[in-house]
Amino acid sequence: MIREAGTDLEILDRLVEPAGKDVVDIGCGGGALVRALAARGARVTGIEISPEQLAPALAADGDGRYLVGRAEELPLPDEAADVAVFMRSLHHVSIAGMLPALREARRVLRGDGVVYVAEPLPEGDFFALTSLVEDELEVRAAAQRAVAEAGQAGLRRTATLEYEVSFCLADVGAFLKRLVSVDPGRAARFAAREAEITAAFSEMGTAGNAPGERCFIQPMRADVLHPVA
Repeated sequence: MIREAGTDLEILDRLVEPAGKDVVDIGCGGGALVRALAARGARVTGIEISPEQLAPALAADGDGRYLVGRAEELPLPDEAADVAVFMRSLHHVSIAGMLPALREARRVLRGDGVVYVAEPLPEGDFFALTSLVEDELEVRAAAQRAVAEAGQAGLRRTATLEYEVSFCLADVGAFLKRLVSVDPGRAARFAAREAEITAAFSEMGTAGNAPGERCFIQPMRADVLHPVA
């Protein structure tokens, strides 16, 4: 499959056209996607698993709509959304909870709605670097299996696109911040191997424009799922 270069937002925009729609961002993290979609005219609700995980989003966007909840039990009524998005978040759901999470996304969709799943593929230097802190090979594979088995959640896959996202990190501290924004528990694991990770960071990817900056390419896969009639 040929991969094109693009941003997560560009690919999402093209495949589901969220502007003007009710969107739920499941696993919204710091709320960057919520803000970006709201700027495009979408009505967005961000969901995070705890108040602590949601705090950065609320600090950055006091006017945004955010709720605490689990992907397997969304705090939303039936048929509340046109689009349900898992942006790099399905693999953070427990393996046993992935299909229930897709089933919940289906529940909150209107009849003509769409579930959008974008997952990082277990390839490349950034995956190798992240694996020094947490090995995500099994959970990423499980997320792909869940999408392939989405029929059990009342969904059918209607489109798939692989693409590559380029990004740069100023230093190893920026790498740590990115890791911890997903799971605060990673800070202790990072600290236990800090010297090794710092050395690997300086060698992986490619040099950026600023001293110490490293740039990476992350292969991604986006899947569009529609409700089964």
